[in-house]
Amino acid sequence: MTNPNNTYQDILEAAYKLVAELGIDKTSLSMIASEVGISKPAIYYHFSSKEVLIDFLFEETFKNYNFSAYFSIEEYTQQNFEQLLISNGLQMLPKEDEAFNVLRVLNEFLLAVSRKEKYHQRLIKIQEDFLSGFSDLLTRGAALGVISPDNTVAKAHMLSLVIDNISNFMLMGIKLDYKDIWMTTVKSVILNN
Repeated sequence: MTNPNNTYQDILEAAYKLVAELGIDKTSLSMIASEVGISKPAIYYHFSSKEVLIDFLFEETFKNYNFSAYFSIEEYTQQNFEQLLISNGLQMLPKEDEAFNVLRVLNEFLLAVSRKEKYHQRLIKIQEDFLSGFSDLLTRGAALGVISPDNTVAKAHMLSLVIDNISNFMLMGIKLDYKDIWMTTVKSVILNN
C-alpha cells in the first residue's frame, strides 16, 4: 500500500515541477495525478481542489521569504557590514541547479497577482518587508559610520530593487556576473569606496 505521507509529498513535488514547466493555468490535477502515478480522485484526499493545492504551493514558496530570514541586522558591525551585506544578499539568489524551476514558480505567482487579490496583498507585504528591512539596515550602517546618512532610503530601495531584479534576469536566461553586480551595488552604498 502507498504511504499517504509519501503521496502527499509526491503531489507537491509534481505540482511544483509542472507549474514550473507549464504554468499555473495549464497545470491540471489530472496531469499531477499522472505524474505521481495515482488517480485524480486520490489527490482530493490531500487537497480539495486545484486552487487549494496552488494556494498551498504559494504559501510554501514564500513562507520563509522575508528580510529577516536573510539579513540579521543585529549581526552587522562596522567591521563586517560590507562583507555580510554581500554574502547575505547572495544567499537570496537561487543556486545554478535550482534557478530555473524556482524562478519559474516565483514568476508564475507574480503573474497570478493580477488575477488573485490574496497573492497580490501577500506579495506587496513581502516587498514592503524588504524595502523596510534594507532601510533599517542602512540606518544601522549610518549609525555605525559605514554608510553616509544622506539618501539612506533611496540607497536601501536600490539594494532591494537590484537583488529582486537579478532573479528576473536569471529567469530570462541572461548570463551575467550576478555576484559582481551585487557586490558593486553594495560597494556603491558603503563609505570610502
